[in-house]
Amino acid sequence: MSSTVRHHRRRLSAVVSALGSLLLLGGAIAPAASADTMRDREWYLDRMQAAEMWKVSTGKGITVALLDTGVIPSVSELTGKVLPGKNFVEPKLGAHKDKDGHGTAMAMLIAGNGANGQGVTGLSPGARILPLTVFGSTKESGTNSIPALIAAIRYAADSEAKIINMSLGFEDFMLAGGEKGQIQEAVDYAVGRGKLLLAATGNRGDKDNGVSYPAGNLGVAGIGAVDKTSSVTKFSVSGPQVALAAPGDEIPIRCVDGVPGYCKSNGTSQATAIASASAALIWSKHPSWTGNQVLRVLMNTAGKPTEGKVPSRYIGYGTVRPRLAVLGDPGDPGPADVNPLVAARSPKKSPSPSASEAGGSGSSNASKQPASSAASEKSDDGKGVGAIVWIIVGVGVVVVVGAVLLLRRRTAGLQR
Repeated sequence: MSSTVRHHRRRLSAVVSALGSLLLLGGAIAPAASADTMRDREWYLDRMQAAEMWKVSTGKGITVALLDTGVIPSVSELTGKVLPGKNFVEPKLGAHKDKDGHGTAMAMLIAGNGANGQGVTGLSPGARILPLTVFGSTKESGTNSIPALIAAIRYAADSEAKIINMSLGFEDFMLAGGEKGQIQEAVDYAVGRGKLLLAATGNRGDKDNGVSYPAGNLGVAGIGAVDKTSSVTKFSVSGPQVALAAPGDEIPIRCVDGVPGYCKSNGTSQATAIASASAALIWSKHPSWTGNQVLRVLMNTAGKPTEGKVPSRYIGYGTVRPRLAVLGDPGDPGPADVNPLVAARSPKKSPSPSASEAGGSGSSNASKQPASSAASEKSDDGKGVGAIVWIIVGVGVVVVVGAVLLLRRRTAGLQR
């Protein structure tokens, strides 16, 4: 079989799988038990001591740019929280439509107000959302997602948003010539403007661990997912691109496709949203910091892996623990203009993301960790029980055939 044929078949297979993820928030999703309260379902909030953090910081004053499928501002959890935004694929539709439901779900995990105890409460309920649509609603419009992503990153960099949440990703073979470099240039521009960028690492860890972008771009914090036991999930993609981890399993979200109520879900998308909300809590308390400093504190206070080297290829520098920075001493945030992830890649500097940023390559350390520990690796939450677990909305897999190549960029991008 020629290499060209193998390439096209691999791309077709990946796109079909991703299409399923886009079309159905299912697979791992199941209706939540009716006997549970919504707060019971959002178990990660108590694990993270959210109620205590909210006495000090709710994320007020922080805007999170959400590069996704759009956000519906009329849902009860998001009343008054969603800015006008912009649609970079179908400008006339605006950013307040969300045919897929993914963007709206991520927005609720970040800034949901709980709807009087009946709905989803975001980890940073005082934050606001700037919706930037980068996925089209039709087959024809869906082919421009990567150019839309690049434009949206630059737009967010010039906006009032401080955090750029990208619960999405595109593998190497999905990128046209030069697009990886263009994404990097946009990322560099945003980091230079003081922004903090986070992206999902992907949900194919039980099949392969291919790097997706922008999580693989230098300066972006790639986010993996852990479960209730503080172990990395089987689906969470591993590799040197993983900077941090957050809960990404059994997370309640609104059901889709006309199904009433709330359903359980999982994915690195949700983990990314929770990590962004963690950053919003810290930044709200320390408004003079830059994105580099917030990221450094997130890394320094994270629950470190209990086995192997740091950074770990599975949970990076650890599972986010914003309570340490919100309720206690955050430590030295370090230089405002030095991205700790970029500094850690320097061969003359150490793997520590601390202010000194001295010695070793984060990617080389991570690559030496045995793959066999992927399913069991845990992080230490300071109590010997494991790191704070973050579980969030995920998306199932359905096999969809037809017009696949036209949809390859739109559908492959969402990391459910």
